[in-house]
Amino acid sequence: MAESVKKLIKYENPMRALLSLSDKTGLLDLGRELLQLGFELVSTGGTAKELRDAKIPCLEVSDVTGFPEILNGRVKTLHPGIFGGILYDRKNPAHKGEIEKHDIGPIDWVIVNLYPFEKISMENKVNKSEMIEFIDIGGVSLLRAAGKNFESVVVLCDPADYGKALQELKDNKKVSLESRRALAAKAFGHTAHYDAMISRHFRHEVLDDISNLKSGVKITTPIQNEASLFPSELTLGLKKLNDLRYGENPHQKASLYQETGVRAWGIVHAEKLQGKELSFNNYLDLDAAWNIVNAFAGSPYKGAACVIIKHNNPSGTAVAETALSAFQLAYAADPISAFGGVIGCSSTVDKEAAQEIAKTFFECVIAPDYAPEALEIFKTKQNLRILRQASGLLLPYELDVKKISGGFLVQERDLQLSAEDKVVTQRAPTPEEAYSLGFAWRVAKAVKSNAIVLSQGSVTAGVGAGQMSRIDSMKIAFSKMAAARLEPLEVSPSKISGIKSHITKLPLVMASDAFFPFRDTVDEAARAGVTAIIQPGGSLRDQESINAANEHGLAMVFSGMRHFKH
Repeated sequence: MAESVKKLIKYENPMRALLSLSDKTGLLDLGRELLQLGFELVSTGGTAKELRDAKIPCLEVSDVTGFPEILNGRVKTLHPGIFGGILYDRKNPAHKGEIEKHDIGPIDWVIVNLYPFEKISMENKVNKSEMIEFIDIGGVSLLRAAGKNFESVVVLCDPADYGKALQELKDNKKVSLESRRALAAKAFGHTAHYDAMISRHFRHEVLDDISNLKSGVKITTPIQNEASLFPSELTLGLKKLNDLRYGENPHQKASLYQETGVRAWGIVHAEKLQGKELSFNNYLDLDAAWNIVNAFAGSPYKGAACVIIKHNNPSGTAVAETALSAFQLAYAADPISAFGGVIGCSSTVDKEAAQEIAKTFFECVIAPDYAPEALEIFKTKQNLRILRQASGLLLPYELDVKKISGGFLVQERDLQLSAEDKVVTQRAPTPEEAYSLGFAWRVAKAVKSNAIVLSQGSVTAGVGAGQMSRIDSMKIAFSKMAAARLEPLEVSPSKISGIKSHITKLPLVMASDAFFPFRDTVDEAARAGVTAIIQPGGSLRDQESINAANEHGLAMVFSGMRHFKH
C-alpha cells in the first residue's frame, strides 16, 4: 500500500501539505481550503483523525513512509520519506535525482504547532518524569526543515497566518519568496522560544533542588553547581502581548512582551479595568509602584501601604490604618511631585480613598482590588488607568535582566533587606526611631541612587533621588520635607509593636542607600533635625561619620548591605 500511496502523491497532485497540530484551531477550515486548491493532505495520527471525522480525506504519515509510529508516538515523522520531501532543493538536479531514485514525493507546505510544553509545565499537574513526554521532537524538526528550505516550502506554525497564506496563494498562484522568508523567521523564532521554555524548566528544576538542599530538605537527585543560576548559555522566552503607542518618547516604537515559562505575576499580567492605553513609561512606573507596596507585605508595618511614583521614584510612601489615610499621607509628603503620578496600593481601594484620589490628576492606579463604589467614582475620570493585580513574592532565582549595547547584564534580584543592623554609635535608636528607620530603609531600597529618604514613622517626609552627590540628594530630600504638609506629624504609635499607646510626634530619621564617603552628610542631617540614621557602612571614613553622629547625639545603624539602584 505504501508504494501506491507514494505514486499517488507524486504523480496526481502538484501540491502537498503536511499537517501535524497540537492546537487544532482552524484545522477543518484549513483542510477544506487546501483540498479546494488541489493539495494532498498528509497528517499525523490525531490530526488525521480529526480531518477524517469531518470527512476531509487525508493520508497518514505512516502511509507515506511505510513505517508505523513507534515508541508510544515518540517517533512519527522522523523519516527520509518526510524530511527528504521537505528539504530537497528544487533547483538542484542532484537533489531531484535522489528524490526520484528513492521515490520520495515533495512536501510543499508544512503546517505544524508543538506539544504545549509551557502550558503543561505551568499548570504543575504533571510530575517530572511525565513532563519529558511533552517535549516535541518531530514537530520542531519539521518546522526547522521547512524553514531552512523556505525558498521552496511554506511553513506555518501559527493559526493566525493560515488565512493570509491561503489568500496570497489564491491571488497570485503562489506564496511570495518574501512571505515564505517571513514565515520561516517566525517558525525559527517559535522553535527557539520552545527550546527556551524547556531549558528554563530543567534549569529551574536544578535550582529548586539547590533551594531544597539549603532548606534541609532531603533530595535524591544530583545537585549541579550554583552556577546553574547563570549558565554559559542563557535563554529567555518572550512572547509579544501587544504594541504600545510609542516608547519612552513619541519617536520611539515599542511593544510589550511577557516572560514565558514562569508563573503569571507582576505588571505584565495586571488586569486593566478602565482607562486609555498604557504607555511604555506607565509600565515602568507601575512596576516600581507594585514592587514598593509589595515590600511591605509580611513586614512589621501593618495596614495599608500606598506609594506615588513619579519618573520611577517614589515621591511619597506611607503605611497607615486605611487606604484613605495611607494615600493622604503619601500625597502630602510631596504634593507638587505627586501630580500626574502613578499610585500603588497594597490593599483594596475603597470609596473614601477613590474620592480623594479623584480630586487630583493621576495617570494610573494599581491595587489588588477595588470596591464597586470606587470603580464607579473612577469612571468619571475616563483617562485614568485602573489596574488590578494581587501582590506576589518573587522566586529566589528570578533574574533581573538589563539591556546594554551589544548584550545584557543579568543579576539576581535585590530581594534581601539588611545583613546585620548593627548599632555603631554610643546611643542606640529608640523604639520609635528604630520603627522609622526600618520604614525608611525599605523605601530607600527602591529609590534611584544616590538615594536619601527621610521618614517619620511609616511616612516619608522627603525623598532625594538620583543625584551625582549624596549630599545633593540629602539637600533635595530636606527641600521636599520643607514643602510637604506633614509638620507637625501627629500619629498614634499604638500600631507600633512594643510601644505604649499614646499620641506623640515621631522623630525624623534618615536612610541612605550607600555609605557616606565623608562626615558632611551626617553634619547636615543633624543640623536639619535628624535624630537617627541607617546606612550600609563600609567606607574607609566610617569612623568619621560615627564620630560626627556621636558629637551630635545621633543614633546610627549599619545595615551591612547597600542597595544601589541605577
